[in-house]
Amino acid sequence: MNLTLPKLLAQNAKKFGDKKIAIREKEFGIWQEVTWKAYYENVKALSLGLISLGFERGDTIAILGDNRPEWIYTELAAQAAGGISAGIYPDSLPEQVQYITDHSDAKFIMVEDQEQTDKVLEVKDRLPKLKKIIVDDWKGLRHYRDPALIDFKQVQELGRELERKAPGLFEENLEKGSPEDVAILCYTSGTTGFPKGAMLCHRNLISMAMNLDQVDPAYETDNFVSFLPLPWIGEQMMSVSWALVKGFTVNFPESVDTVRENIREIGPHLMFAPPRIWEKMCSDYQVRIQDASWLKRKVAQFCMPIGMKVADMKLQKKVIPLHWKALYALAHFFLFRALKDRFGLTFLRNVYTGGAALGPDIFKFFQAIGVRIKQIYGQTEIAGISVVHRNDDIKLETVGLPIPNTEIRISDTGEILSRSPSVFLGYYKDPEATAKTLAGGWLHSGDAGLIDEDGHLVVIDRLKDVMQLTEGTKFSPQFIENKLKYSPYIAEAVIIGKGRPYITALINMDMANTGKWAEDHRITYTTFTDLSQKPEVYRLIEEEIKRVNRELPKAARIHKFVMLYKELDADDDELTRTRKLRRSFIETRYKPLIEAMYEDRSEIQVEAEVKYRDGREVLLQTVIKVGVVEEG
Repeated sequence: MNLTLPKLLAQNAKKFGDKKIAIREKEFGIWQEVTWKAYYENVKALSLGLISLGFERGDTIAILGDNRPEWIYTELAAQAAGGISAGIYPDSLPEQVQYITDHSDAKFIMVEDQEQTDKVLEVKDRLPKLKKIIVDDWKGLRHYRDPALIDFKQVQELGRELERKAPGLFEENLEKGSPEDVAILCYTSGTTGFPKGAMLCHRNLISMAMNLDQVDPAYETDNFVSFLPLPWIGEQMMSVSWALVKGFTVNFPESVDTVRENIREIGPHLMFAPPRIWEKMCSDYQVRIQDASWLKRKVAQFCMPIGMKVADMKLQKKVIPLHWKALYALAHFFLFRALKDRFGLTFLRNVYTGGAALGPDIFKFFQAIGVRIKQIYGQTEIAGISVVHRNDDIKLETVGLPIPNTEIRISDTGEILSRSPSVFLGYYKDPEATAKTLAGGWLHSGDAGLIDEDGHLVVIDRLKDVMQLTEGTKFSPQFIENKLKYSPYIAEAVIIGKGRPYITALINMDMANTGKWAEDHRITYTTFTDLSQKPEVYRLIEEEIKRVNRELPKAARIHKFVMLYKELDADDDELTRTRKLRRSFIETRYKPLIEAMYEDRSEIQVEAEVKYRDGREVLLQTVIKVGVVEEG
């Protein structure tokens, strides 16, 4: 197999030409369509344009912006020229943009618009290797005079000029490409420090897509909506790797605010989303039902238990009796059909969740309404997916079986180890971390797990995060956090207890749902901080914690909690860009609150700097209450 991603694009362009749509993007309320031939021509012009600006084999281009066709054109254009792309999350701060651009040795960066251009210009003096800033959307930049700035379309025009002078150069470059060439630098989430650049070659990315396709075939007629950030390996494997291998259509939403609406318009056949997306859908349903008319609430109360019962029977591989099939058909007609349509999930065939564990309650909710959601397991260093449920073998407590050509085993210390053609080449400029991660020819995940009697992989938690109380009880904080997040009123939860006598929790309320609840109960409030400290909200959250406690062993139950006075935010380094908790940082930042829960205090005075998105910093002074969870 001498394939690279740009070679796959060339094959698809030859096969489909102008007869099939490769990409759609919604702009100005209209879906703009790009055929496979036009896709190829855009990449070709940009690749030759980069070369005319001095881009050479082995060079890196950074990409900063939201999901759109130009993002993928840039990635494939660099690869076609023998180079590498490095994606940067669009909500990154200037310092984070500088870190990845500098660390990746990027000589070029493609940015989406004025906002992203300003970030790069702010740190440009600290980027001595950077030659050109290629701007896609020039709106608002007319009076910018920095000589490094150049228009995306101008670069493509330079490419067309070069093609006239050197016809066949692009095709020659394609032929020089090797499956072992580094295709992308995919930066890890950085939960414990600076992100590391995982070097993934074309073979890694293509073999992962081909192996996954053996389990869950995709078809040329399929649609996929690309709405998760393209720097994340999960989105890369869907929008780039799998799409090029199978030739399905990738659709880009108009904006981050219209994603739900655009998904409903397209009705995708394939979908991959992290737990927060499914949690939000479930939370929206719960709140809508509470606000619905008496009749609609009664219909939901009748239908949902039927869905749950049938889901249980399917998950336990039991034969579903005829009368339950009839009841489910009624429930589908009156509720589930409309729910799936509202979420845009009507035509879904291959649907996955990954990136973190999905709570069993939410998992079962989607199974109940007829969305056969499957848990996957993988990581950046193995090009995305390595383990997935099979359609007829879904187990709530597991993440499924390895995909073809993938081996999984558990080390003596309980760590999950993997081996496959998709395992990365190593970390860029970090041989020490590479040697440690690939020790003994196996990829060391850093995750604790076990393999059950059916060969399914069970992921317990991050090895470093598995906690032990002073009396010796071990527990997984992530497992408890996921159960808490099933509540529509809890957006994030951080479980504390390592080396402590009992378990406590830092709770981030869901502002939209809790605010709506407060309005319905005529509770007045002014700000997030004010609402979070209302006695009524503490009682509401205590009831939610009691519900979770009833499902936990006695030693693993939550005894106390505090409501955080602000939302956990990636800009404050409390979350990664993929919304994973930076646990050690959070425990350090909120140490006074944690200590208050273990010192039997009922409240604590807090002074904290709060950063707003417009750059303002305000000193917040407030009193935080400590909630005690009563038994029962």
